[in-house]
Amino acid sequence: MNHVALEVDSIEEALAFWESLFGPLTLRGRLPRMAFIDMGDQFVALAEGRTQPPDEARHVGIVVDDREAVRAAAVTAGIPVSRPPGLDIHDPWGNLLQIVDYREVQFTKAPEILEAMGLSGLEKTDAARGELRAKGLERRS
Repeated sequence: MNHVALEVDSIEEALAFWESLFGPLTLRGRLPRMAFIDMGDQFVALAEGRTQPPDEARHVGIVVDDREAVRAAAVTAGIPVSRPPGLDIHDPWGNLLQIVDYREVQFTKAPEILEAMGLSGLEKTDAARGELRAKGLERRS
């Protein structure tokens, strides 16, 4: 995947919401009714004009380096969150964000991307490495 696009009612409010969860944002670009949040080698596009009802099952998985830090930031900001161990958050427009920890999922980034993102020490759990190994996808050291 390269990016995901989410509909929101207000770009400014959406950027403030994302910043309250993930800290300072870097934008790849900005148009009058769109903003592109940089996520290393991928991005999230925010577009003004929500046209659908709130999501119930449909969601976007956002991979982070520390899911519990995102949970703490959401709670501090007064944003409702799901119970552990998972972390589901609805944004103010009904988009469902499922926050997953990089260490626990099969998704992996190349070492040079992790380094550029300041995450070069981030390791996978044994379970995630086992899932990758079972598919023949584990990186050999």
